[in-house]
Amino acid sequence: MTAHAPTRQEEIFHLQGEDQTRAALWFEKLRNDICAEFEKLEDELTESDLPAGRFTRKTWQRDTAGRDEHGGGGTMSLMRGRVFEKVGVNISTVYGTFSEEFRAQIPGADKDGYFWASGISLVAHMRNPHVPAVHMNTRHIVTSQRSWFGGGADLTPVFPLEQDIQDFHGAMKAACDLHDAGYYPKFKKWCDEYFFLPHRNEARGIGGIFYDQLNNDDWDKDFAFTQDVGRAFRDIYPQLVRRHMHKDWTAEDRTALLQKRGRYAEFNLIYDRGTAFGLKTGGNVEAILMSLPPEASWA
Repeated sequence: MTAHAPTRQEEIFHLQGEDQTRAALWFEKLRNDICAEFEKLEDELTESDLPAGRFTRKTWQRDTAGRDEHGGGGTMSLMRGRVFEKVGVNISTVYGTFSEEFRAQIPGADKDGYFWASGISLVAHMRNPHVPAVHMNTRHIVTSQRSWFGGGADLTPVFPLEQDIQDFHGAMKAACDLHDAGYYPKFKKWCDEYFFLPHRNEARGIGGIFYDQLNNDDWDKDFAFTQDVGRAFRDIYPQLVRRHMHKDWTAEDRTALLQKRGRYAEFNLIYDRGTAFGLKTGGNVEAILMSLPPEASWA
């Protein structure tokens, strides 16, 4: 039987090198490490009457909308517990063809529309109003003409405290400084500008770092930086949770928490690029919208 000539899509995605595999496996390992750390926090809050939370996992396959034979998929990891009111730690690896309307918005995809993308996305909404909510994601995207890394982490406290701000930003800066002294000021500014609600004229939180389209023509260098961002988050955030999760709170504190969550929901539904990317590439709607809080309010 004569073997058929590989299609353009097979050349780009199904016969990919080991770099993409290394990235996807790292995102999976980081997911496992973070989930284990978060479950430890659940066990440590022994004064709560609620049971300690545990992650449940649900796999999904990409909706290719008839454009591709295969499209990859991902795994949702969701936990509702006594420390984390709702936390999702999702990973995915998807590939295929962008729609005509969307491909022009993605660098290197305008000619043929092909893409491969893998990453981890995390959002945690906390039960105690004194524990800051957090977001982290890192990703690797490949088109037929370009490839790059992106991501970052940012903190959204209801009651900002200077020590928390210094420690969180200090961890992000240390990760950046391992690679380039110019990264932190650049990526901090990018984060401050990105996680901003123009219609409210206010920041979503106290920032962190955000970067996109990172390609220094050295794949290993960019991958190492992305790994260090993930490790920095994995190490610093549990420290902040432990610092505040045993504190008492009032009904007024809870009201303030729910209103802050309303702002968070506004940003993710109106401005977040990841939400748009997932919805326009046939991603799992439940996984995409896991960033939304379990409960919120608007005054």
